[in-house]
Amino acid sequence: MPKPHPPRYLEDFKVGDRFVSARHTIDAAQIVKFAAEFDPQPFHLEDAAGKQSLFGGLVASGWHTASIAMRLMLESDFKIVGGSIGGGGDLKWTKPVRPGDTLQVHGEVLEVSPSRTHPDRGSILVRSETRDQIGEVVQVFTARMIVPRRTPAT
Repeated sequence: MPKPHPPRYLEDFKVGDRFVSARHTIDAAQIVKFAAEFDPQPFHLEDAAGKQSLFGGLVASGWHTASIAMRLMLESDFKIVGGSIGGGGDLKWTKPVRPGDTLQVHGEVLEVSPSRTHPDRGSILVRSETRDQIGEVVQVFTARMIVPRRTPAT
């Protein structure tokens, strides 16, 4: 079994670095539980209501999909010293997530930038795609992450 990658500093990232997460299969109970607490819309709460919507059945909240993707990313080899601190991003849901779908996150570092004003940190731009069991993209998240430097610039 491969050794997990330790958390990384800014200097450890390079453009083109990729990661792939484990998988998570979502079921109807998870969808309804999340929706009841955080996004109580009918098409997230009942299959019958979902069938009457443009989705044609029960679907997960996009925020649920984003939460699962975050967990999968944090449990992957994509680790930042001090944790994943976001500095903004662009989130798109491209396909509904349904009971029985299995999600996996595929990510790539697009940019590595030392800060001009904070010598102790920089940022990376990461594009992640959350894909279902047949490889179709259900979510795209491009995020700027704040990353500490191993040695502050002088």
